[in-house]
Amino acid sequence: MPAFARRSLDRVGPAGVREGGLEANAFAGADGRFAEALMRRVAAPLPSRWLSILLRRTLAAQLDTPENVDGADFAAERAWLLLRMGESVAARAVAQSVDNANYTPKLYQVAMNTALATGDPGELCGIADAGLAATHERGWTMAQAMCAALAAEPGRAKTLLAAAKRRNVASGIDYQLAQKVVGAGPDGGQAVTIEWAGVDVLTAWRFGLAIATGVTVPDTLFATTGQQARYWYALSPSVPLGDRVPYAEAAAGQGVLSSAALVDLYGAVDAANDMPSGAAAAANDLRAAYVGNDVDTRLAAMRRLWGGDDKGAEPSYARLVLTARAAGRLPARLGVADARYLVASMLTAGLDRTATRWRPAVEEGGDAWAMIALADPDMTGQLSYRQLSSYVGRGDAALKQRLFFAGLAGRRAGTASRLRCSTVSSARCAPSGWRVRRG
Repeated sequence: MPAFARRSLDRVGPAGVREGGLEANAFAGADGRFAEALMRRVAAPLPSRWLSILLRRTLAAQLDTPENVDGADFAAERAWLLLRMGESVAARAVAQSVDNANYTPKLYQVAMNTALATGDPGELCGIADAGLAATHERGWTMAQAMCAALAAEPGRAKTLLAAAKRRNVASGIDYQLAQKVVGAGPDGGQAVTIEWAGVDVLTAWRFGLAIATGVTVPDTLFATTGQQARYWYALSPSVPLGDRVPYAEAAAGQGVLSSAALVDLYGAVDAANDMPSGAAAAANDLRAAYVGNDVDTRLAAMRRLWGGDDKGAEPSYARLVLTARAAGRLPARLGVADARYLVASMLTAGLDRTATRWRPAVEEGGDAWAMIALADPDMTGQLSYRQLSSYVGRGDAALKQRLFFAGLAGRRAGTASRLRCSTVSSARCAPSGWRVRRG
């Protein structure tokens, strides 16, 4: 590679500030060894959709490599955490932000997993020989055979595959899936039938090669691995649309897919034929939620999407994500029984100012009122202790009051220079700009 085309390890990552990434100096002053250890210890997927989105934007950014770490190893840790979060596409982009000549054993290991998570064994072909030399892992031996087949060298591919079998590099379904990839190459000349009977664990190898060759992964096997495999499945364009829908909803609830992406998916379902009945019905309801003849029709469609037949059930978070922009198109009006769901739905997509239009239309002390108070970016002034204590919402009122107060404190923490403490009745503290007053 000519010198002018080589990328430095001093700054690694696919997304600049314009693409939503953080500033390059996000880790300025940090010890890279501590940052790597912290990333390894993060239990992913994360419990918060917005936290997951922010962490993805951080990890996928063009970042200056912190002190005391190799840039390729730091990229490997970032990509590995993204994979565990379910962000297979972002993880692959981070791994590919390093020139092949600069790969380390750690990055080779992670690159293998990003290729499998995205169902793209061809991604391994540029680094298969070097990966085997650096790591001596069996997967790279199989990758050499698959890449020979994809390079239209069927004879060499079959020779490598046979040698791997003799050395017991892979067996059973792991070998058969690699054999199927080889058979899919030009002049592969072999058809392999994959039987999942007796397979009790879904590994990254099995997932990736099954997706790459169009083999359906049994739903039961997803229960044997982490949630992130479902999100990889949702992001894979080779998975049939109808099969992808339930996994896409889970991915949207986690933040791997945006509200707009989930709406687009259901738009494709609506335009397609022979879709599963549940997905087709949801697509019809979503269309009605956007373009119904009147407000009541659109509200009724959203209630069906939220599971309106079960009066006692709360909507799934993914369905609130799905209806976010449809909810934002409704005019604010008094007396809407599901206002709390409308406000919550808008906030899942970050439509905070749109949600605040409902402030005059919701009852003080309810969930919708509390969510608006927490989310309104323009609100200043005071909340009285009476207002705070009047919040009950649904569920555990005492717990919700404490969480509400903590949320008010947290949203102002970035601008408050200190905490002001009231001396009335008892010591009650609130951050600057959000004084809690008696009355």
